[in-house]
Amino acid sequence: MRSGFRNPSASPSHANREQLAGASAWLVTLIPVLLGGGILLTLVIRSLPLLERSSLAGMLLGQEWAPSRGVFGFRPFIAGTAWVTTLAVLLAVPPCLLTALYLSEYAHRSLRLLVKPLLDLLAAIPSVVYGVWGMLVIVPWVADHLLPLVNTFAGHIPLLSTSNPTGFGILSGALVLAVMIAPFIIAVSCEVLDGVPRGVRQAGLALGATRWQVVKSGILPMALPGLFAGVVLGASRALGETMAVLMVVGNLARLPHSILDPAYPLTALIANNFGEMMSIPLYDSALMAAALLLLVIVLAFNMASTLILRRLMGRVHRSW
Repeated sequence: MRSGFRNPSASPSHANREQLAGASAWLVTLIPVLLGGGILLTLVIRSLPLLERSSLAGMLLGQEWAPSRGVFGFRPFIAGTAWVTTLAVLLAVPPCLLTALYLSEYAHRSLRLLVKPLLDLLAAIPSVVYGVWGMLVIVPWVADHLLPLVNTFAGHIPLLSTSNPTGFGILSGALVLAVMIAPFIIAVSCEVLDGVPRGVRQAGLALGATRWQVVKSGILPMALPGLFAGVVLGASRALGETMAVLMVVGNLARLPHSILDPAYPLTALIANNFGEMMSIPLYDSALMAAALLLLVIVLAFNMASTLILRRLMGRVHRSW
């Protein structure tokens, strides 16, 4: 007696649908790669007029920015980006990790339910609002309160000495950026810490360890790769931020020597000047080169972070 059951895989229409679904998924997966490659190729093509006229080393190491004379030195803008981003991450990471640790391991459940929606709200605030807040609060505080203290007690320290009395500078931009990236770092860190198996906590407490000993010796080593990923996410956000930094950092094309000096990050350079003075030869190409340089910096940073993250994950797996 012949069974009435038919194998669906034997149906030509079913096989065709599977092939179509697989091809569609492959195309959708390929879109980000094509988009990223297209952006990179476009920036390279638009930057070629300047790259053909000037040496790469001369542009990267040059300190003078004079478009009217055809001089385009990107070193002050690279330095401004590095100073603001590095200081923002240094200011944000310790309190963010401590906050995430407290919320995950020590805080009462009602407090966690209250704080996490507030973090989501802070992450959703537009960057221009943060910039306005920085101009109204951070810049006056730096100018009126911090600078007098620094000049009185630490003015001889090169990293804190400055002739800029306005409050617009690297420190103001870094403080605003630190507040902006804090919700992302805290949210990711909380999720990572909550993802550590409860058995690790219970086993440590059962052995007589204190809660801090369990956190230090059991939870943090397991969560280290995820915590690092959260810091990388915040740093990537800081690297690409434009409006808030542009409004408080000073925008002076000069090599900074102190955290109180004004700076001019690459993002602010592009946003301030794109569409203006395009009658100047090579100016458009110089701004495209700045965008290409920023993209390369972000890609290099993310690639290096990925390599470090893989080594951390391998170390955690070997230790357990």
